[in-house]
Parts: sequence; structure tokens; C-alpha cells
Amino acid sequence: MPPSKSQDNTPSCFTDTQGVITTTTNDLPGYKITKILGTVYGLTVRTRNWGTDLGAIVRSSVGGELRPFTNLMYTSRNEAVERLVGECMGRGGNAIVAMRFDVSSIGACSQVCAYGTACVVERIEG
Repeated sequence: MPPSKSQDNTPSCFTDTQGVITTTTNDLPGYKITKILGTVYGLTVRTRNWGTDLGAIVRSSVGGELRPFTNLMYTSRNEAVERLVGECMGRGGNAIVAMRFDVSSIGACSQVCAYGTACVVERIEG
């Protein structure tokens, strides 16, 4: 899935979480965690296009953003979040707290992992 675009046509982060609340915080203001379902993660491993790599190497010699790589990272992170949400839903969760990203290289590939704690939460009345 290509990254969504902002008004100025730059890539942006948006993933349809299908109603699952995702947060990088350890708690969720306005909600009570009623059940912790455990650690969940979503992975994607992507390889770059050698033609794109060659063009990026040339562009990097003069400085500036390497747009193909930026798009690759947005796409990879969005896909990892989609998979993370799917894992949470598969366990019956409706929220992920303490969500984080880990990015690493494996040879010519990039691995992106989104991980967090799947939970069941209820809105606090009041």
C-alpha cells in the first residue's frame, strides 16, 4: 500500500486501525484497561529497487531528501501498523498501548516492526 499523501503531496502516516486505539503512551486517558492480552507485533521486510537505489546514490552526493526511501519507510511503517492491529483484533483486543517501532537492515532489505501491548479497554463514564 502506498503512503497516503498530504495536501502538499508529501507522504504522510495514516493507517486505518479499524477502531483499534493505538498509542505510544503506557495508559489511555479516559479509558480503563480491563484485560491485557499480551505483546503483539507486525512486521514487514522490504527490499529496495536497484534502479531507485542508483538514482538515490547520485542524489545523495549533492544532498537533499531521498524521496524513494522516504516513501519506502512510510509504506513499511503503515503496513507494520496494519499487521499489528490485525494481531490485536485476532486476540480480541480493541487497543494497543506502549506502541513502538523498530527498524533494522538485513542486507539490502529494511525490516520494520511495530509492537505494543494488546488490551481490552472500556471508556470511563463521567
